Amino acid sequence: MTIRLYDTSARQIRDFAPLQPGCVSIYLCGATVQAAPHIGHIRSGLNFDIMRRWFAHRGYDVTFIRNVTDIDDKIIAKSHDQGRPWWSIGYENERAFNDGYQALGCLPPTYEPRATGHVPEMIEMMRGLIERGHAYESEGNVYFDVRSFPEYLQLSNQELDNLLQPSADGETGKRDQRDFALWKSVKPGEPSWETPWGRGRPGWHLECSAMAHKYLGPVFDIHGGGLDLIFPHHENEIAQAKAYGDEFARYWVHNAWVTMSGEKMSKSLGNSVLVSEMVKQWRPIVLRYYLGTPHYRSMIEYSEESLREAESAFARIEGFVQRVVEKAGGVVEPAAEVPPAFAEAMDDDLGVPQALAIVHTTVRQGNSALAADDKEAAVARLAEVRAMLGVLGLDPLDAHWAGEESRGEDLHGVVDSLVRLVLDQRESARGRKDWATADAIRDQLTQSGLAIEDGPQGPRWSLGPR
Repeated sequence: MTIRLYDTSARQIRDFAPLQPGCVSIYLCGATVQAAPHIGHIRSGLNFDIMRRWFAHRGYDVTFIRNVTDIDDKIIAKSHDQGRPWWSIGYENERAFNDGYQALGCLPPTYEPRATGHVPEMIEMMRGLIERGHAYESEGNVYFDVRSFPEYLQLSNQELDNLLQPSADGETGKRDQRDFALWKSVKPGEPSWETPWGRGRPGWHLECSAMAHKYLGPVFDIHGGGLDLIFPHHENEIAQAKAYGDEFARYWVHNAWVTMSGEKMSKSLGNSVLVSEMVKQWRPIVLRYYLGTPHYRSMIEYSEESLREAESAFARIEGFVQRVVEKAGGVVEPAAEVPPAFAEAMDDDLGVPQALAIVHTTVRQGNSALAADDKEAAVARLAEVRAMLGVLGLDPLDAHWAGEESRGEDLHGVVDSLVRLVLDQRESARGRKDWATADAIRDQLTQSGLAIEDGPQGPRWSLGPR
């Protein structure tokens, strides 16, 4: 089956046809590094990480570009407020984003360009736009003339006469208030670069058009980002790139938000949940399960209750994996192919919820095989589960997550010895048919955060859901 994706520009699900057979090129709007990331930011990275993994599983050679916006109005404002260099704030938060991506198992991009490293490409694009009559210089600023581009606003489906274009301080000299800034003239105390139109700094939208052109060429397959970027950012990217002469992106894919009390999670609303704090409270693989398994176009309403539900659901998968590995007496390699129903779900606009249902069904089949002492069938189901989890970045046996489930490998041996002593007491009670004492011991261990399972080889413990 052909991979199909919801294309925002077409407002429908379309069959994916790559520009170059066997290859796919993806540009994802990455971090604006004004502050450390919250889980809403990382959700976008996770959604497109799963897309990338699925394309790779289907045999595509993937080129994945995720940029860093390391200069903008908010970074400069924070620089003034904190008395720190703008580049110091940007680099600190860039590292925080990369730590978040890495913690939640996102593969590194093919390239990760910074905006400030591509000013020459931006100057070249502005020069071309001015020559073609789509941009103009005024008072040291360079603006895009929106009326010169008849296709403007087709992505966001707005009417130009009703448009309210976001505008920042200092954007003076516009011919039309709906025109947007490609370049902003220098202001005292701000970073600036030399151009034929005077010193200044880039506008947000120009950065991505220039970087996409440099790394993916005048036309590429997929442009991604959050729903909040459709306007003005992606609309303005399209105008710049196409007016310059590029065909630009052939598919536009947008992920939904993480919300709190119905509002988009954002720094400005003060309702963000920082990734650096979340990974102290929750296992990173559980966070990935929570953020990555809803459909990418569905909103996630954040709550601790829903996180606990995700933790419990993943624990069922992980427990099955551990039991089969123990029974097999060694590592079970992932299957070469995923089950057809899983593939069908993923091919249909990355239907992760439906694909995950196949994972849980296969786990149940594997548990039935374990109960029947059918080692061969249990191992076969685990191979399928590992293949599916690998696509989702959730395989607990993957090297990235190795040891993560112990929540402290240095203490595991000590805890194991102590729990074994208690379990021996429980086994003695069961041997005496003192069921009340045995049940009381089990209940106490459960209240302490441990999950106890009785099997043919005796009882085993694991860290249970909180």
